[in-house]
Amino acid sequence: MKETNKNSHINVGAAILMSLFVLLFFAFIGRFFYIEWTHAVSGVNGEKVDLLELGQEKWTRSKILEADRGTIFDRTGENELATDIPSFTLRAILDENYDEHVKDIDETASKLAPIIEMKESDIKEILSREEVFQVEFGSSGKNLSLTKKEQIEELDLPGVGFIPTKTRLYPNEEFASHVLGFTNENDKGVQEGLLGLENQLNKYLVPQPGKETYQSDRQGFRLPYGNENITPSKSGNDVYLTIDEKIQLFMERAMDEAQEAYNPERMTAIVADPDTGKILAMGNRPTFDPNLRDISNYTNMAISSFEPGSTMKIFTLAAAIEEGVYNGDEFYQSGRYKVPGGSVPDHNNGEGWGVISFDEGMRKSSNVAASILVKEKLGFDRYKDYLSEFGFEKKTGIDLPGEGTSQITYRGELERISTGFGQGSTITPIQQVQAATSIANGGKMMKPYVIEKIVDPDSNKVKLNHEPEVVGEPISEETATQTREILRSVVTEGTGTAYDIEGYTIAGKTGTAQISQGAKGYMSGYGNNVFSFIGMAPAEDPELVVYVAVDRPQLEYPELGSDPVSLIFNTIMKNSLQYLNIDPMEKKETNNNKQVDENGAVLKNVTGMDSEQAQKELGEDLDVLVLGEGEVVNQSPHAGSKILDGERIILQTSDKVKMPDLTGWSLADVMKLVELMDLKPNIMGSGYVAKQGIKPGSVVKKGDYLVAELKSPSSEEAPVEEPDEATEAITD
Repeated sequence: MKETNKNSHINVGAAILMSLFVLLFFAFIGRFFYIEWTHAVSGVNGEKVDLLELGQEKWTRSKILEADRGTIFDRTGENELATDIPSFTLRAILDENYDEHVKDIDETASKLAPIIEMKESDIKEILSREEVFQVEFGSSGKNLSLTKKEQIEELDLPGVGFIPTKTRLYPNEEFASHVLGFTNENDKGVQEGLLGLENQLNKYLVPQPGKETYQSDRQGFRLPYGNENITPSKSGNDVYLTIDEKIQLFMERAMDEAQEAYNPERMTAIVADPDTGKILAMGNRPTFDPNLRDISNYTNMAISSFEPGSTMKIFTLAAAIEEGVYNGDEFYQSGRYKVPGGSVPDHNNGEGWGVISFDEGMRKSSNVAASILVKEKLGFDRYKDYLSEFGFEKKTGIDLPGEGTSQITYRGELERISTGFGQGSTITPIQQVQAATSIANGGKMMKPYVIEKIVDPDSNKVKLNHEPEVVGEPISEETATQTREILRSVVTEGTGTAYDIEGYTIAGKTGTAQISQGAKGYMSGYGNNVFSFIGMAPAEDPELVVYVAVDRPQLEYPELGSDPVSLIFNTIMKNSLQYLNIDPMEKKETNNNKQVDENGAVLKNVTGMDSEQAQKELGEDLDVLVLGEGEVVNQSPHAGSKILDGERIILQTSDKVKMPDLTGWSLADVMKLVELMDLKPNIMGSGYVAKQGIKPGSVVKKGDYLVAELKSPSSEEAPVEEPDEATEAITD
């Protein structure tokens, strides 16, 4: 009986236990199918957790794929003017729970201070911060070069490391800086343009970072069959400018020399191709290094307005010729021209030069001649129409930010007359350059521009392309030719003799503008003017237009305003013409080293000849330098170039080339060597080579940097000349 009851209790317990297991099993199976169906469970706080998302989060890794900001090139497409380079940000780990952390603050600070150029006490303060895992070192620890990174790594400092970044580099430093502008890192860590083309073209230049996602194990190793997804990065678009690096270099060095010698308040210069409107160079002083952003002057004077002075007489003259009212042989009384409310004086204190012809008046930059042309020959209404035709009443629309607005003051009779010789009204240098293209280009006025094209570097698709644009034809080709002939005489026998360059025909006009002080009138004192010159060459068929303006140079009598302007203009124009192989004037004679056509002497082609044979072929009239021995593989100037007697000819052979002694070489000859050997020039000063970076006799390779310091010979004294203009103030 007892045994039976015991078995029955066991059976009941077993049944209950079996039922419990069955219930748990079905509950488990039900839960399993529920999770399988919904892919979700309840979290700690009762919220629903998606298991697929959780799994992806646990096993999926991602990283940002960086891209470069677009590169800005010069017109050749070979010289980078602004580009991204790898750099590094210094960081230090302070968390003591981390194996690699800063252990000795004093030692770390003392060793880092001289490398990152930061005070040791400031570094100690950063390294002593509490409750932070990692610190950086501000601007001093950013954008570090690979060299500095390696220096710091050699110190083997615990806890010190680097974050890879990118830096915007401007390889030529103070080079067309107001054109290029600069960038700065915004709050998202992206380089953003803040001035110049970097700002203007930011939407084209900014890159699009990509992203890569993949699955990994808990150690971070990529799973061989894990899902991968890549969104590729996209670099910014590349920008190709019309700026020519070598011509810009000529300009920068000339302006540096003028800055050192005369320390003016400001300067600007522009070089343009009159056939297309392309700006080949543009510079300002004060300038800045966009790598350092040490900016004291944000204004691009080349596109800012001020009173132009007598360079305006170019367009007054051209308008009178076009209307058929100009007779260069007609005589007038110079000195003063009476107008209601006052008189217009000639720039020599109103003394004039007696009764002279209008051609002579143009050569002497007579304000009276310009006044007669405006009032009596053209008439105010007709002259105003020409101001509009020459583009002085509206912006040029050049593709640079911040172009200034001109203001033509044309109310009273005196204001209208004074506009004819560049006083009272304000216009911009770029407007003058645009107008001058019509004089140089047979009457066709070309719109100036600095952006050649914008290209997607991945697809080579052109996003933006500029073509030469004729924006007006204010004068005929015959008028343009006659105007240039008179402007040529200004340079050969008038106020512009300082700008006459041997071997080339320069046509141009000087300008001396007074500086307005508003209600106080005009500034007085020796040199308190804006001195300028617009020149074009060759005068018969100009290939270049160059404008230079120098504001208040520090002159000591008898120094002239033309001294700093001609220093800049002559250096730019001569070296640019030689660099571009533009026809110089030469003697027409036949000998064994030259071919002569109706346009002058032409250099023979000696490539492929033995070096000794080439020297014999060229003869003794030319200064021939052979680099190396053996067969001639290249020559400078190129075959077919127009040459002068005594000009230096450089021949490159197939042998190893050794650096010659450049002492006494002109800048033009140095640039021949640079072009021939494809060197990277760094030229300082002007005149003739006094020092060189590569020692004579050293083997030279393509792409080597050539540093050369030029100095003007101390024996060359500038001749004392009478000032070309010194206009006195005129008031209504």
